[in-house]
Amino acid sequence: MFKKLLAFVATLYVAMAFAAVDVNTATSAELDSIKGIGPVKSALIMSERKKAPFKDWNDFVTRVKGVGTDSAAKFSAEGMTVNGASYKAGGKADVKADPKAAKPVTEKAKDAAVATKDAAKGAAVATKDAVKETAKDVKAAVTPKADTKTEPVKK
Repeated sequence: MFKKLLAFVATLYVAMAFAAVDVNTATSAELDSIKGIGPVKSALIMSERKKAPFKDWNDFVTRVKGVGTDSAAKFSAEGMTVNGASYKAGGKADVKADPKAAKPVTEKAKDAAVATKDAAKGAAVATKDAVKETAKDVKAAVTPKADTKTEPVKK
């Protein structure tokens, strides 16, 4: 039983060691866990990330001083990603790792705008229907009902 528990703990440790660390969401401690990144480099990455999130590996290499293509390849091999994509030679993202990461930002913004437009349209239709129902209720409440029992007028 003890051997099985020990094997399970070892498996968890190995899985955690190879877990991807995204540079745009990682804490300082998570960045420090990447071989080759220490407290100074971690602080530099965090300060650059505060200005704006990293778009891709090329953006990361350009903005973080002391990080070149060789370092980027090593960081990626250790499990670091930028927007879910691992590093490939030439600064290109591995599209197979995360196809959404390769989608241009303009397309993401367009998709978000279309979703917002659809939600607003749905809300407008629901509001219009509610107003119609309220108008019917108000009209029914205000309109006097005709008295069905009428007596003939006597002369």
